[in-house]
Amino acid sequence: MVKFSREYEASIIPEWKGAFVDYKCLKKLIKKIKLGRRDADDSNGDCSLEEAALAAGVESVGYGGGFSVLDPVHALASRFAPRVHVSSEDEESGDSGELVPPTDKHEREFLEKADEELEKVNSFYATKEAELLGRGEAIIDQLRILADVKRILADHAATRRARRTLSAVAPSSPALSGSGLATPQSMSDGSVELQQAQMTEGVAVADEVMAALERNGVSFVGLPGKKDSKAGRLQLPATVRIDIPASNPGRAALKVWEELVNVLRKDGADPAAAFVHRKKVQHAEKNIRDAFMALYRGLELLKKFSSLNVKAFTKILKKFVKVSGQQQATDLFSQKVKGSSFSTSDKVLQLSDEVESLFLKHFAGNDKMVAMKYLNPKQPKSTHMITFLVGLFTGTFVSLFIIYTIMAHASGIFASVGDTAYHEVVYHVFSIFALISLHCFLYGCNLFMWKSTRINQNFIFDFVPNTALTHRDAFLMSAFIMCTVVTVLVINLFLINACVPYTNAVPGALIVLSAGLLFCPFNVFYRSTRYCFMRIMRKIIFSPFYKVVMADFFMADQLTSQIPLLRHTEFAACYFMAGSFRAYPYETCTKNQQYKHLAYVISFLPYYWRAVQCLRRYLEEHDVNQLANAGKYVSAMVAAAVRLKYKATPTPFWVWMVLITSTGTTVYQLYWDFVKDWGFFTPKSKNLWLRDDLILKNKFTYYVSMTLNLVLRLSWTKSVMKISITKNETRLLDFSRASLEIIRRGHWNFYRLENEHLNNVGKFRAVKTVPLPFCELETD
Repeated sequence: MVKFSREYEASIIPEWKGAFVDYKCLKKLIKKIKLGRRDADDSNGDCSLEEAALAAGVESVGYGGGFSVLDPVHALASRFAPRVHVSSEDEESGDSGELVPPTDKHEREFLEKADEELEKVNSFYATKEAELLGRGEAIIDQLRILADVKRILADHAATRRARRTLSAVAPSSPALSGSGLATPQSMSDGSVELQQAQMTEGVAVADEVMAALERNGVSFVGLPGKKDSKAGRLQLPATVRIDIPASNPGRAALKVWEELVNVLRKDGADPAAAFVHRKKVQHAEKNIRDAFMALYRGLELLKKFSSLNVKAFTKILKKFVKVSGQQQATDLFSQKVKGSSFSTSDKVLQLSDEVESLFLKHFAGNDKMVAMKYLNPKQPKSTHMITFLVGLFTGTFVSLFIIYTIMAHASGIFASVGDTAYHEVVYHVFSIFALISLHCFLYGCNLFMWKSTRINQNFIFDFVPNTALTHRDAFLMSAFIMCTVVTVLVINLFLINACVPYTNAVPGALIVLSAGLLFCPFNVFYRSTRYCFMRIMRKIIFSPFYKVVMADFFMADQLTSQIPLLRHTEFAACYFMAGSFRAYPYETCTKNQQYKHLAYVISFLPYYWRAVQCLRRYLEEHDVNQLANAGKYVSAMVAAAVRLKYKATPTPFWVWMVLITSTGTTVYQLYWDFVKDWGFFTPKSKNLWLRDDLILKNKFTYYVSMTLNLVLRLSWTKSVMKISITKNETRLLDFSRASLEIIRRGHWNFYRLENEHLNNVGKFRAVKTVPLPFCELETD
């Protein structure tokens, strides 16, 4: 049977951990009470033995005056006899009765601490309850506005369709067509009337939309209407601003509706405008649906918070009364817990039922199963099949790699006089997939550690929990990639030994198939993950035109450690797409000047993307730290440029420039890693050189990771060392450096997210805040 303390620690919400009852601390106080009572009983037992001996008053016969042989029996009986406590008032008045014994120091300490914990839980619950209730009221108000606008647009769409049907039937009616022929003048008059009718209809729709919004507390601020003397009708203002009073829970109006009203006023029944309207309505509907889902999630977490704390108080009070015997004090405190708001309030339950009912009606078509699929998605069950496949692919990879090594050694293809073109192709293609596989494996290790330490990476990255990768999935991807690559290399080497022409096209086909799998629209091989990756990459490539979120700059940081991968990809694309394997030697893609310039650009791109992301965040958040962070990536670009210049002209001057720029950049990066990203070197921290809050229990792990990060940051020193090695050894050394950089990034990932998690815990955010389609507009 699992102890409640372990079950409690495993069940609490990590982001709200500081708001839960400190069950462990209360247990320690009960242990103090138990030890104190044991010491008191021991001292009272010694005193009772002496009192029994004195009360006997008879000298024993034997050893020259001592105690009676029956004295131990009397002492034992007196020890277990019930004690009666009589107060001074009872002694004076002669009355007797059962009174609550006075609590000692440890008991008072326990009750005071329990009262503090109760106040903390109550205060947090009241704050979160008010927050969720206000959020729920705002979302329900916006849903009401959305429903009104959708109804108005649907009614006018039906009216428009009916009018078109009548206009199509009207020319065939003899009574309307007269002779059956329409003159140009009549056609012109009809088109003018049709335009006026469309304009009138657009004004009517706009007026109804405005009226619907005004019924929900929206007031319009704009120019007053003017009378058009020629047309004889009201000339509406060109722009309309929408404003909601701050006292209204909705708080503001949607710019979508502002544009909607303006377009309806000007465009009337234009189909293109109607399409824009539908898209805007669909976008607003999706935002409100997501807001309902986040609200429901928050309500469920708050209900869990309430039930867990009630259970914790019940369990700890049972322990207290068992150890101390303070039944009356325990009953009084238990009544206080039962009367607290977090135990008695039913507002959260009522709002949860209302949210479920509204979601069922407006977003699920009254289908209970569909509604709960969105509101309370279940985590996918982990199966043994994934674990089996990981083992299968890993074993196959090891076996095929041994076969490939034996075949390559037997054919002498990696000897000094081997096929140079084959060396280049195999090195670049194998490096691409090996580095990707290593990164996937380390990401799987990160996922495993985040899960073990209860770091909610899905919430931090805003991933969908039921489609997000698990550590087993990441391991499966890594093993599958390496198994596939080595299989292709074995087949390629077998075809070379068989003297089959164009064998170098086989690795190129692997790259094409991999790209096809990445963009495959079918729901195979983790489509949701692949699409999420492509969306993030699109936002990174087009930085700074997209808003930057955690997943975006986290992925951009991964790219700064994958610059060798980008260089290998550039060579492979040049070699295969240009048809080099048929007509040209591999030097075509290495000695060409344009190729070298492109290689420099690719080397700088990840740092550029990350720098402009920091600038975008500075413009939005006005945080000076973002400018300092951008400076880190600019300095990395400068250091990389100097190293490339030194490689072209290895003079003593450029050696010193490499040392100065690279050392400065390394110090800059180490400071940012340790202080900003990991949160270490906190002043007056209780953990030397670390921060106060640590998730891992073994502090030595943090110091090892810091040392490893420092050593791997110095890998650039290889560029200024004069090492006499062969070309194959150079390739192996470069691949090892690239792999070590990915390993360093894997360490960085865990501590970066740990620090983010701890900062988030301080703000008690457990559910994401979905931006509502109605946002506040400033009035003049």
